[in-house]
Amino acid sequence: MGGVKPGWLRVEVDPHAPERVQRMAEVLRGHGLHTVCQSARCPNLPTCWGAGTATFMLLGRVCTRACRFCSVTTGWPGGELDPEEPARLAAAAKALGLSYVVLTSVDRDDLPDGGAAQFAAAIRALRQELPGAAVEALIPDFSANREALKLVVKACPQVVGHNLETVRRLTPKVRDPRAGYDLSLSVLTTLKELEPGLVTKSSLLLGLGEREEEVEEALADLRAAGVDIVVLGQYLRPTPRQLPVARYLSPQEFQRWAARARALGFRGVVAGPLVRTSFQAAQVFSALRCGYSSI
Repeated sequence: MGGVKPGWLRVEVDPHAPERVQRMAEVLRGHGLHTVCQSARCPNLPTCWGAGTATFMLLGRVCTRACRFCSVTTGWPGGELDPEEPARLAAAAKALGLSYVVLTSVDRDDLPDGGAAQFAAAIRALRQELPGAAVEALIPDFSANREALKLVVKACPQVVGHNLETVRRLTPKVRDPRAGYDLSLSVLTTLKELEPGLVTKSSLLLGLGEREEEVEEALADLRAAGVDIVVLGQYLRPTPRQLPVARYLSPQEFQRWAARARALGFRGVVAGPLVRTSFQAAQVFSALRCGYSSI
């Protein structure tokens, strides 16, 4: 078991963050939007919101899957979709003056395209309202539907991410049965096939009981799929309903995994106990464009 949380998992918050957090909350509430920061109980919410960044969550707050590491509400939305959501999102991003926008979503197996058209519409709306902003889309697997993936890619985001989440052996225990280790790898491979110049991204949560050789295998598999940016973070149990933490990795262990990932050829590497897929996403993309391999 993970035991008591170690001291390095404390989040340092800027003293001016509360007023910025309040401003972010007001804008999101005013535009009727959700963020994964809230729904997934991310520990970095005060830090990111305090810095004026957030990961917008498309397609509502109800996910059709029930992964055992995630606290997002599970259910069946029955095909319900808000056609005004992309426009409201773009308006909110403009109001916040964002230069880098991260989009993600719940899984929507109740929709024929898994919600891909909504992603594409949101990206196009952002292009219209904020033509100078970069857009990162952290997508579900869309059941590996090539046409759905093509919809997202054709909207021209700068970065598309899809998370492998954990090692092969633990996938059936950690993720919903409709997800899959090889399914996720096929999504990442298809993205590169559709647009070889696209920057792709994936992440692994560590501390779920994985072995070192399994992490090595997962990193090698992600590189083989052409992934450019890899993110390695500590799994933190969001509520008692989710899986317990098997082990807390030290900051030094994350540094070692970061070095290993760089040696494998990833163009961008972010690793640390409090790191999540969208954490410091703008800085990672900027560093990658400048030729750095980590931040």
